[in-house]
Amino acid sequence: MPRPFAPAGSRVPLRCKIQPEKPVTPIPEDEFERTLIISHKRASDAVPVPDAIGHYLVVSKVGEPGKRVELGAEPLTIGREARQALPLADTEISRLHARVSLVGDEAVVEDLGSTNGTFLDGKRITAPMKLTEGSVLRLGSHFLKYERRSRSDVKRTLELDRDLERASTYVVSLLPAPLTAGPVLAEWRFVPSAQLGGDAFGYYWLDPETFVFYLIDVSGHGAGSAMHSVTVLNLLRQRALPQVNFENPAEVLASLNARFQMDAHSELFFTMWYGVYRIGDRSLTYGSAGHHPAYLVLPDKRAARPLGIPAMMIGAMPELTCEVQQEFIPAGGSVYLFSDGVFEIVSTDKKRWTLTDFEPLLLEPTLPGIGESDRLYQGVKRTTGPGPLDDDASLLVLTFP
Repeated sequence: MPRPFAPAGSRVPLRCKIQPEKPVTPIPEDEFERTLIISHKRASDAVPVPDAIGHYLVVSKVGEPGKRVELGAEPLTIGREARQALPLADTEISRLHARVSLVGDEAVVEDLGSTNGTFLDGKRITAPMKLTEGSVLRLGSHFLKYERRSRSDVKRTLELDRDLERASTYVVSLLPAPLTAGPVLAEWRFVPSAQLGGDAFGYYWLDPETFVFYLIDVSGHGAGSAMHSVTVLNLLRQRALPQVNFENPAEVLASLNARFQMDAHSELFFTMWYGVYRIGDRSLTYGSAGHHPAYLVLPDKRAARPLGIPAMMIGAMPELTCEVQQEFIPAGGSVYLFSDGVFEIVSTDKKRWTLTDFEPLLLEPTLPGIGESDRLYQGVKRTTGPGPLDDDASLLVLTFP
């Protein structure tokens, strides 16, 4: 989730006052139409249906999302062989490893003579054991968590997961292709969190001499935040902001702020960093609204220079004040632009990171055959360990030969 950021210092400030545009044309949301079907029934017609409780195992492996398996009347055999009811591709698991059965209203696990054993809450079992709510089985590198949930709740969860997956796929489809040749090189890494956040970014040539790039981060998680970011992204991709000079960060931020006031958009706000690079004089003009700074790093990697200034996020109030800055980009310099999901993390030793903890990663040497965005993401994952991050991770690296 984005939050206001106020780094100290500025260079070549060009102060500007962002005012809301009048009148404001409502944003069409054709891509996200919803149809509401209302069925009317008399109270006497409504027959309550008991919400049945199911028994489930949530199966996961380190670094992979989990899947939910319901226990039924037949015992659930688990093993490496494909013929088992729950086959797990794991060399540490025996062909027929374990079995989970329902005995009355209780789930019972038993090991079936496996080589490496079945572990219940960290202890190897030697006899059939009853599972309790939240019990965790370990078989090889797989974990199976036992839970009792209403089937209607599970159905809603599956529907939400499918919605998030579709939203994530759509967001990725809108991101630009990497640039591997020319006066600007661009690479990126986008990794949605388990809940999907509101990250989005883009870049394009405004004309043969002018290159625009930006990143937005919408508050909250879920399909709503993702679709909000998509709406903003489509406006920028299509340059559908009337009477706006896209070479001027202040005008772009002003127009977006006028159109996306949070009280008219489900209390969602977003932060944004917007830059314009001109080939002729190698100048970068940039502005931000509530976003932490980007960083300029030279080829020798001796220092990372922050590019960012204080400002309120977009949507919080009708009027906000921003500053636009300019920076000369030396040959071979790179600009690193990223969302807060890559540094607002918790390390394996339970330390909560800040931007200061992330900065040294920018200065680490490049790795042969690995892009800078991938290198940085690998550095973050070394810190957090396995499993998804709490927020979307967006890493955009622009290099100017």
